[in-house]
Amino acid sequence: MSAVLDHHDHAHDDHSHGAPAGWRRWVFATNHKDIGTLYLLFSFTMLMIGGVLALGIRAELFQPGLQLMNPELFNQLTTMHGLIMVFGAIMPAFVGFANWMLPLQIGASDMAFARMNNFSFWLMIPAALMLAGSFFMPGGAPAAGWTLYAPLTLQMGPSMDAGIFAMHILGASSIMGSINIIVTVLNMRAPGMTLMKMPMFAWTWLITAYLLIAVMPVLAGAITMTLTDRHFGTSFFNPAGGGDPVMYQHIFWFFGHPEVYIMILPAFGIISQIVPAFARKKLFGYASMVYATSSIAILSFIVWAHHMFTTGMPVTGQLFFMYATMLIAVPTAVKIFNWIATMWQGSMTFETPMLFSVGFIFVFTMGGFTGLMLAMAPIDIQLQDTYYVVAHFHYVLVAGSLFALFAGFYYWSPKWTGFMYNETRGKIHFWWSLIAFNVTFFPMHFLGLAGMPRRYADYPMQFADFNAVASVGAFAFGLAQVYFFVFIVLPVMMGKGDKASQKPWEAAEGLEWEVPSPAPFHTFENPPKLDATASRVIG
Repeated sequence: MSAVLDHHDHAHDDHSHGAPAGWRRWVFATNHKDIGTLYLLFSFTMLMIGGVLALGIRAELFQPGLQLMNPELFNQLTTMHGLIMVFGAIMPAFVGFANWMLPLQIGASDMAFARMNNFSFWLMIPAALMLAGSFFMPGGAPAAGWTLYAPLTLQMGPSMDAGIFAMHILGASSIMGSINIIVTVLNMRAPGMTLMKMPMFAWTWLITAYLLIAVMPVLAGAITMTLTDRHFGTSFFNPAGGGDPVMYQHIFWFFGHPEVYIMILPAFGIISQIVPAFARKKLFGYASMVYATSSIAILSFIVWAHHMFTTGMPVTGQLFFMYATMLIAVPTAVKIFNWIATMWQGSMTFETPMLFSVGFIFVFTMGGFTGLMLAMAPIDIQLQDTYYVVAHFHYVLVAGSLFALFAGFYYWSPKWTGFMYNETRGKIHFWWSLIAFNVTFFPMHFLGLAGMPRRYADYPMQFADFNAVASVGAFAFGLAQVYFFVFIVLPVMMGKGDKASQKPWEAAEGLEWEVPSPAPFHTFENPPKLDATASRVIG
């Protein structure tokens, strides 16, 4: 076998001695590190596009009256902002982290299916172009909200079909990526690394991958039924033909609620790696963290209709979904308790990864509490589709998923690039982001409590002050991310800054810190021999 491999390597520019050069390296990439980099750059690009759409929304809402756009364009912006951020920015970013880190963390030479890995990335490009390009189609982009509710979707122009096709392609990419992650984690761990010795990031991604495989086909079914309603005379969701738009909501949220946890579980994994490193202690309650993650994944399948308390469901149904939703707070609280217990009496220092992690725990907990309030049917009926809900899910997805991604970048980028980021600039990015985020989204709780509905392009005078504050905060937050890319990401990518040591964080544990910085193009060609904790290489 080794002779075959040697021959194969020499036939392709001697891969064993480093990366292939030029554009072929990226287009035909099968190396997990290169594909991880591609995912991260793609997701940041989509974050910027989605961010520009969000700033369009906030510019329109800066004061009452229609300022910059008609309500149709406003609804196109809200819809495309949601779709691009969820499917183009947050999810691909976590897949990028999985590609980069999982093989390094479990001592594998690469992902299990290297060519499928390449294919699942490149599928995203046409899908993203179709999504973003839908603005230029007759009638403009889809304007049915990111949830794509019927009957609005049955009335949209041709861009709706492009959106559905793009979602199918993105779903196929997610499913392939998930299969790859599951096979890699289950079959390619270094000898001696049992499942219960894996890093928490590997655990959270293993569970997330199963969730993705379970729910992406459900979304595919819902949007395919929408497509046949639009073009082939079916009436799944069309009341005129005996269909039911509420059925769409049930199918969509059966996908949509596990999807929310798909976007937060890998974030939990990243935070569970960083907090012990900067508290200089072992993670408190490792096994309970694994079980809590699994519990969240299982419970996520039985809470979907808490999005639907106002659709006229029977009180028995409301009670079931209310209690199930409140129950999911328990394993989440276990995680937060464990992170705080890890920090308790630790020798903590607050470098940028730790700042983002502590910021994550603080603000995510606030988002969790507002979610617990929305779980209660009588409260939710008042707050349904108001800015309170907008505030809640941005606290979970921006201060949750996005802050964890930033924390992960600061923590692992020395290993990726071989250069340390500028600590002062990192701290500026953190404080700027944290303050701007809260200035943007905290007032939205009050707007929602006062009854301002979401997805409205205009509003009466009494909502003006909080909307003005939120819009100013949004522009500050967007600017902070431009600062992050220009002054933090680009310098380390271009090799400016101090050289990173093999282990820049003294108390960090895991196999990724056993290879040089930057991580060589090929790592762990022979499986490493592990010590008893499976976190260090022997010899």
